[in-house]
Amino acid sequence: MRVALFGGSFNPPHVAHQLVALYVLETEPVDELWMIPCFKHPFDKDLAPFADRLAMCRLAAAPLGKRVRVSEVEGDLGGDSRTLRTIKELQRRFPEHAFSLVIGADLEEESKSWYGADELRRLVPFVVVGRPGFSQQGVVMPDISSTEVRGRLAARDWPTRLVSRAVLDFIREKRLYEPPVSS
Repeated sequence: MRVALFGGSFNPPHVAHQLVALYVLETEPVDELWMIPCFKHPFDKDLAPFADRLAMCRLAAAPLGKRVRVSEVEGDLGGDSRTLRTIKELQRRFPEHAFSLVIGADLEEESKSWYGADELRRLVPFVVVGRPGFSQQGVVMPDISSTEVRGRLAARDWPTRLVSRAVLDFIREKRLYEPPVSS
């Protein structure tokens, strides 16, 4: 099976993440796409709990059908998330699969400085998806970021056009991304 791996903080996953998944499935020679929320950001980026981000990814993936799965491999690995370590673990677990790695055009240059970048590029081909402001052939995804979504949530400005209803309902239920209560 040919699998596109789509990793990220997904803090929270938004509609541009869903559009990337659909775009890759429809334009690349892959059978499935696996969303992989990072366990712990290597630069200590503040993240919602892994279990909540995993659940939100599952909610975001559900409308896309059976060709999109959510992997908890980084939760199994624990510690700082490193793309190379994750790829090696998935190749160990699924030696019969051919993997590729989905990244945004905004990360193409940065990826050259990632941990084990040269080895990573030897192990898997990259699928680069267009982002606003970065030169890339093909479709450019909407200019939506999880940072913007979190900011709007903290301001109690519900980003109803940026995040799926199912994910927003989960955020409301779990009271994620609420501003700290001042004393």
